[in-house]
Amino acid sequence: MITADGVAVRFGRREVLSGIDLAVCPGTVTGIVGPNGSGKSTLLRAMLGAVPVSAGRVLLDGRDLRRVPRRSIAQRVAFVGQNVGGDPALRVADEVALAGIARGRGGASFDLDVARALDAVGLGDRAHSALGTLSGGERQRVSIARAIAQNAEVVLLDEPTNHLDVRHRLELAAMLRGIAPTVVIVLHDLDLAAHVCDHVVVLNEGRVAAAGSADKVLVPAVLDEVYGVEVVATQGGGGVRSLTFRLPADVVDGYMKRRNLDE
Repeated sequence: MITADGVAVRFGRREVLSGIDLAVCPGTVTGIVGPNGSGKSTLLRAMLGAVPVSAGRVLLDGRDLRRVPRRSIAQRVAFVGQNVGGDPALRVADEVALAGIARGRGGASFDLDVARALDAVGLGDRAHSALGTLSGGERQRVSIARAIAQNAEVVLLDEPTNHLDVRHRLELAAMLRGIAPTVVIVLHDLDLAAHVCDHVVVLNEGRVAAAGSADKVLVPAVLDEVYGVEVVATQGGGGVRSLTFRLPADVVDGYMKRRNLDE
């Protein structure tokens, strides 16, 4: 459905992405992970057509995204960004209802979709509240509700757990497959990626370091190299695997020596 074919992105002289090949299969959850500055958010925005590619192309059902009308993209692809915005004076339900613009929908039937979307993220009782009265985590959930109400085929989520507490992170993981038929999600939480993603792409310095099923990619051999830490994978009950991270001993020793010198 969405394919990146040799995609590169430059900001001025700096190449942020280089030679990215990625196929997002319909009906799957694809995770994009990697260190800070590895190009995760840029790749997601390139897949939306919001960032121009300097080489290669992004395809939507085989069509170059640059040749697809913006309205057509908006009808099929929804985006939830890191930064929660919106008019603080706008009612929560009205903010979610903005999704109808992309789909050309409105009226009583869409109002019902808005109410269902807010219920899905646990904000049904805040429908008539002003956005400005909500916490950062609640406003993030409003953004997710808007994506649900948009009823898009694909939803792109850029670090949606950033503003969420533990409970709502778990709720997001549980509802992820119900947000849209196909989901692409940028995550820092590798344990969460291991539990919810069918396919994981690991970026490092703007390139694909590894790609494949979570159990094949989120392994110490890959993560040690990409993150520069020591990774231990532990198999728990019911086949659930958890990841533990620690700094290499020489790095810890270096910090301790510098601290002792400062003292």
